[in-house]
Amino acid sequence: MSRLPTLSATEVPSERLLLRRALHDADREGFIELSTDPEVQEYIGGPRPRSEVEQRFDAVLTANATSSPGNYVIADNTTNRFIGTLMLARRSTDSPGHVTEDGEELELGYVLRRSAWGAGFAFEAATAALRAAADELPDQPVLLVTQTANTRSLKLAARLGFRPISTFEEYGAEQTLCTAPLSMFQI
Repeated sequence: MSRLPTLSATEVPSERLLLRRALHDADREGFIELSTDPEVQEYIGGPRPRSEVEQRFDAVLTANATSSPGNYVIADNTTNRFIGTLMLARRSTDSPGHVTEDGEELELGYVLRRSAWGAGFAFEAATAALRAAADELPDQPVLLVTQTANTRSLKLAARLGFRPISTFEEYGAEQTLCTAPLSMFQI
């Protein structure tokens, strides 16, 4: 695991959302739905068996989600209802797709329940996390890696200000590596 810092905030609020590091029992069904939905999982390895997802949820809940730096639950800030997950963590040097010699750049990733698609939640959550990181961390490149076939994700990356710089093979599919400087998210 990287010793480089990630966003330390345990909660990041936005207009409609709350990014929180804590996973709650009430998140169970939303987490299971997110991980077993074939459309949601289409570009990230496919749906997982429900029993596997339940075991993973219980393990993460028991271990306390705050032990994984950079991983957040995206929740409705009024109802606290589980909408999805967001990661702003260090990309492993073992993974392909880097823009610095040393690797371990910040990498942004997000997955939302299908019922939350099209409402601007991914944009809002990503923007909130990146702004919080820009206020806390020194300027550095941020990566966003998505399957090239995932045109919706590429459009969102562009809307956030990321620009594609290369492609590579990973997980049996072509991936597009996008980057943006963290400083561009400072208010």
